[in-house]
Amino acid sequence: MTRDELLKAYNDIFVIKHPFVKHKLTSLRDKNTSTREFRMLVEELGTLIGYEATRDLETHDIEIETPLEKAMCPVLKGKKLCIVTIMRAGNGLAEGVLKLSPSARVGHVGLYRDPETKQPVEYYLKMPHSVNERTIIVVDPMLATGNSAIMAIDKMKEMGASDIRFICLFAAPEGIEAFKKAHPDVAMYIGSIDRGLDENAYIRPGVGDAGDRIYGTR
Repeated sequence: MTRDELLKAYNDIFVIKHPFVKHKLTSLRDKNTSTREFRMLVEELGTLIGYEATRDLETHDIEIETPLEKAMCPVLKGKKLCIVTIMRAGNGLAEGVLKLSPSARVGHVGLYRDPETKQPVEYYLKMPHSVNERTIIVVDPMLATGNSAIMAIDKMKEMGASDIRFICLFAAPEGIEAFKKAHPDVAMYIGSIDRGLDENAYIRPGVGDAGDRIYGTR
């Protein structure tokens, strides 16, 4: 499916159109952007897109006392958020989302892509308690084939999670289509839907390997 067909087919794919997001995504794409700046941009984008992904969280009123009087004011309802990072590239994005809710729990899913099969292989999984009672935000800068995100969300659902959202910076139409076929109930918050995948399953035009660019590795 094309970008436009995907957006028509699903009403819970949100491409963030804020000018700051567009500007920072362009800076990420630039091959001359330094490791330090790249890392900072990913974190900033995590905060900006995380804001959009959490705008419908439920609140309830509690009584507090201001310096002048008592008042009923809104606070987040229920258990705190759980931000789940698909390691290792997702870690930088998770730090940005954490700025919105520093008390959020953080889960880690370690996956790497087999260079021959292009399929994800799990090597680590660590989650906080009460996953089934939390709003889960899974983060990964890149959604290429979609296989890693699908596997990570499979794990969350196996643990009983039902309120799950997914954040990424760059996505290929092929990955979005596969993701929505596997998890039609999971809303997606995306910085940019790019042209597509090349023969090596890299997003084009993309940014290259996000993990390598965040950490200065090859």
